[in-house]
Amino acid sequence: MKKLTLCLFIVLSAGFVHAQTFRIATYNMRYDNAGDSLNAWKQRLPVIIQMIAFYDFDIFGGQEILFNQREDLSKNLPGYDYIGVGRDDGDKKGEFSPIYFKTDKFRLLKKGTFWLAETTDKPVKGWDAALPRICSWGEFEEKKSGLKFYVFNTHFDHRGVQARKESARLILDKIKTIAGSAPVVLTGDFNVDQFNESYALLHTSGILKDAYTTAEIKLTPNGTFNSFDITSKTDRRIDHIFLTSAFRVKRYGILTDSYNGKFPSDHFPVLIEVDYIKNDMN
Repeated sequence: MKKLTLCLFIVLSAGFVHAQTFRIATYNMRYDNAGDSLNAWKQRLPVIIQMIAFYDFDIFGGQEILFNQREDLSKNLPGYDYIGVGRDDGDKKGEFSPIYFKTDKFRLLKKGTFWLAETTDKPVKGWDAALPRICSWGEFEEKKSGLKFYVFNTHFDHRGVQARKESARLILDKIKTIAGSAPVVLTGDFNVDQFNESYALLHTSGILKDAYTTAEIKLTPNGTFNSFDITSKTDRRIDHIFLTSAFRVKRYGILTDSYNGKFPSDHFPVLIEVDYIKNDMN
């Protein structure tokens, strides 16, 4: 009996399951608009920084971030680095969809950006889009475990119905080409809610699932767009985090923090806590 118990222990140890847990977020921070007098970027920035620190984002995708905002974030987020380029020139002009990550936790292996258009390697508007749109991506390695995974971050067009559908199809194709069978996270402001066809193209693709639908614990006191209206209330989620099946979503939350009766952005950030389960026998 003792020999059988010992053998069983050895087998179970050889197939021991490790779980790497980290927090992923998506946050449209609203571009620095001079017309936002009551919601100016300089007023909102400290609150956004406090939220990132308090909720302890490990890695997150941002949207509507201009070059000066990117610089402000970098100065006020010690311990984070970023990847991403401006959508208007592939450098500093126009909005970024950057990915910020903790440098003590993750190592950047590869990075890139493609345009959501028929031509993906240069600044251009695609299909019926009103503006150029991009998707920035990175391959990361969690230093402690050696886990390698990809994060894609995007912002779909606000007007182009066809552009949003084609953008969803394009990103799925790019995930297959760039990431292959590796674990993938897709974050972004998709400008469509959970009832829209473009959302369904991603959620029912067989590659990705909306983290909301699989989360074990949910905190959703509101939708994700608030238009800076403190009285707003909706169940529509237009900011999403999609993942491949390698991840188990433990917690999902829409963070509705306010300050002085105002919101730090016209979107609420979405935060998830995930486990990546690795079996040593794999």
